[in-house]
Amino acid sequence: MAVTGLIFIGYVLAHMYGNLKAFSGQAAFDEYAEHLRTIGEPLLPYAGLLWIIRIVLILALVGHVYAAYTLWARSAKARTTKYTYTKRVNSTWSSKTMRWGGTALLLFIVFHILHFTLRVVTPGSNSDSPYERLVGSFEIWWVAAIYLVAMAALAMHLRHGTWSAAQTLGLTNSAAARRNANLAGYLVAVVVAGGYSLIPIGVLTGLIS
Repeated sequence: MAVTGLIFIGYVLAHMYGNLKAFSGQAAFDEYAEHLRTIGEPLLPYAGLLWIIRIVLILALVGHVYAAYTLWARSAKARTTKYTYTKRVNSTWSSKTMRWGGTALLLFIVFHILHFTLRVVTPGSNSDSPYERLVGSFEIWWVAAIYLVAMAALAMHLRHGTWSAAQTLGLTNSAAARRNANLAGYLVAVVVAGGYSLIPIGVLTGLIS
């Protein structure tokens, strides 16, 4: 679970960087989208690297979801009676919402793929221009709201997930290391979720048009 989580952290950082090119205008964003399909040519076929990345992400997602629900079931089986106290020591809001937040993110990923990748759900625009699809979609308030709520869920998931991955990999064996892992969790959450949120906010405020 920790390893697949780190794969996703690396991907969402790279994907966020590319998406922020929307602030540079249509030409820059569409060129970036096309460049993703031509990387590696002629050694790789058109969109070859993109499909390699997709396959890795699909395998990572299957592994991550399997690990999550396996651990969930194992935890439930191990604790046959509920806790008698109401306050969990050292428990954060992000840790309490990992399971349901992760499920919500899984549903969002399905929606996101149907929206921008497969173009099955196309509110606002179904233009061949990725930039026009992006802007046309986020000009609709409820589409922007879905993405912003999803980014809030992603922030909480990343905050606790980064900490948990560091702990699993043995990187929290001292007070200083635990403090650094906690700070890293907050940093990743703010940078990733904040960066993605800038895009629908930019469209709604007219900075991206």
